[in-house]
Amino acid sequence: MASSKLQALWNHPAGPKTIHFWAPTFKWGISIANVADFSKPPEKLSYPQQFAVTCTGVIWSRYSIVITPKNWNLFSVNLVMAATGMYQLSRKIKHDYFSEEPAIAEE
Repeated sequence: MASSKLQALWNHPAGPKTIHFWAPTFKWGISIANVADFSKPPEKLSYPQQFAVTCTGVIWSRYSIVITPKNWNLFSVNLVMAATGMYQLSRKIKHDYFSEEPAIAEE
């Protein structure tokens, strides 16, 4: 039973013998790095970077479910990218626009 499932995965059009498996697998590194940045102070986050991560996640999540064959690895990594990017953007916006801290005057 397990052998047939592993063989089906191995021979899948988006399986480990193809770039369609390895590209999203390595893309998990971006999502993991974004999760690691949850402990980073919000003032150190970048709007352009997080906007790019969010947009990439949203666009490619949609694409991954309309292509044939469906690539669930690509879908899941991009869903996580979109979610972590939106979370980081919300942290940055909350800090920049809704923070109770008074702004420090630059001399």
